[in-house]
Amino acid sequence: MDLMKVAEEAFKSGIEMPEFSAGDTISVHYKIKEGNKERVQVFRGTVIQIKGSGKNKRFTVRKISNNVGIERIFPIDSPFIEKIDVNRKGKVRRKRIYYLRELTGKKARIKEKRV
Repeated sequence: MDLMKVAEEAFKSGIEMPEFSAGDTISVHYKIKEGNKERVQVFRGTVIQIKGSGKNKRFTVRKISNNVGIERIFPIDSPFIEKIDVNRKGKVRRKRIYYLRELTGKKARIKEKRV
């Protein structure tokens, strides 16, 4: 069991992950390789779910672009994630907010958590 932990520590990406949960609006700075070039693209959206544990932990981010919903799944330990910014904390009562997929307009808004 200790060997597994040692191996996970060796392959960690080394970046600090902020605390976020479902309902939060985050910006994920993701490295994209195109041929021999590399650039950073920002994917800003609402966290729908966080699944898994340990090395298999991943989160789903949803955004609306040109009236089309786009969802993307990111592994937490991905070496392509440069950084994650938490833009606002959302106040939701569930850990998986799939109901957001059917909502549009003002109904799809999430209240901001007061800190």
